[in-house]
Amino acid sequence: MKVSIGVSARHVHVTKEDLNILFGEGFELTEKVALSQPGQYACNEQVTLKGPKGTIERVRILGPERNETQVEISKTDSFALGIKPPVRNSGDLEGAAEVTIVGPCGKITKNAAIIAARHVHATLEDAKKYGFEGKEFVTLVVKGEKPGILENVYVRISDKFSYEVHLDTDDANAFLIKQGDEAELIVK
Repeated sequence: MKVSIGVSARHVHVTKEDLNILFGEGFELTEKVALSQPGQYACNEQVTLKGPKGTIERVRILGPERNETQVEISKTDSFALGIKPPVRNSGDLEGAAEVTIVGPCGKITKNAAIIAARHVHATLEDAKKYGFEGKEFVTLVVKGEKPGILENVYVRISDKFSYEVHLDTDDANAFLIKQGDEAELIVK
């Protein structure tokens, strides 16, 4: 079955409390562009990430605000920062690496950095249609100039989603994938 690919660049999700520290009391995120997942958007606001080895500037915040502040980066980014984040599903911050997030009004340091696991977003209807029900992982087959197979693609099911697979920039670069390319999902 075919699926559209979303390439997820480094980004930050923030809580209201942390947003107030970074941008000032009562600050509200402003939408730059809607993302493919319903209700999600890239914000105009950007922050700087600091680690023991280096800094990455102009990291976009994604809205809306979240219950936990989370920094999603690639393995390549982790080398630049000098940190060792675990591969985790979004929202799972167990063992997350410490990173400093700097905004125009303040900074926060917390264990919030992860490398997001490859995952497919599917609605309940998609799950039934494609046989994802009761499956935790599927396989992604990439065709094209640099074909390959990606195992252990986590299945996330919610009627709040739009059917799409998300890969980080390291995976996308390794297979010469760009936003909107298609691949094939295999359910075992």
